[in-house]
Amino acid sequence: MLWQERALFEYWAHEASIVLTEDYPIHAYRMRHYPMSIAWGKLIQQWIDSDPERFEQMRSHLLSEFKAKGGLPSRVFEDQSRGGESSGWTSGRMINRMIDYLWQRGEVMVVRREGNHRIWGIADDFLPDWTPRETLEATELTRRAMLKALGALGIATPSQITQHYTRRRYPELNATLKALEHDGLIQRVQIADWKGTWYLSRDALHALEAPWQGRTTLLSPFDNLICDRNRTEQMFNFLFRIEIYVPKPKRQYGYYVLPILHDDRLIGRIDPSFDRKQKRLTIHNVYAEADAPDHGETVQAIRAAIEDLGRWLQADRIDYTDSIPSQWSSLGKG
Repeated sequence: MLWQERALFEYWAHEASIVLTEDYPIHAYRMRHYPMSIAWGKLIQQWIDSDPERFEQMRSHLLSEFKAKGGLPSRVFEDQSRGGESSGWTSGRMINRMIDYLWQRGEVMVVRREGNHRIWGIADDFLPDWTPRETLEATELTRRAMLKALGALGIATPSQITQHYTRRRYPELNATLKALEHDGLIQRVQIADWKGTWYLSRDALHALEAPWQGRTTLLSPFDNLICDRNRTEQMFNFLFRIEIYVPKPKRQYGYYVLPILHDDRLIGRIDPSFDRKQKRLTIHNVYAEADAPDHGETVQAIRAAIEDLGRWLQADRIDYTDSIPSQWSSLGKG
């Protein structure tokens, strides 16, 4: 879907994300307005204004090379990156900062990957012919993005909507909420003991009437369901933070912890690592929430989710340590 059908492409949504090509007009709004008038955008503009001639020379050089040679990794421009000031997020390389700028502007895209390395190319050469190209103004942009966000969230406050999908990019938010409510596409609801104004999408209301069947799976730390940490804590009573940047001695759970979704509850988390050379998935710790179910079917479902992760990683074996909660003690056996 990414590299052959090109129904997806990589861009910045709520974070660096894989997005739908059919949603290109929504993301193109950010491309046209980048850098936006936010704190980070002001820093980007200062960088551009500090030496506009050099900036334009580097930009033109990169675009010419991508156009002439097709997909290229950033490392081939090693000699062009000397001098200047990095953003701090681009491995200390000025060239990476320029490629990131061109990506944010929609001029270049990731056209394939070689391992973990991104191969960059001209966006218009990569996007399929059927890519929608209409230009959305602020009101229509927010209308479309809000319906998608609320459709995914089901129910949310205005502040939660702004944290989802196209995070912090909802111009004319209040006016659009009123218009959607007037059109019957969303409606206000009350939730017992929860403060604030909540909205429910019409599609979510219909979904409540349909049969529902839960499942057990592991969530990426960046999964849309839990990307708004405050919402996750409020709705699921589940406190989750990414500890990648926390020094190891200060971590509570682990480096890359995966929450366990069981039906409509978050019941625990696992702390895994994967040895690519040995093709070995190790589950260092398993944590259960205080009210997590302890019957055998739950344990089997968690084991199946871990085995599914192992298959996806093409692991030859899965090892468990002894750090398994007592109610799930049979998880690492057999």
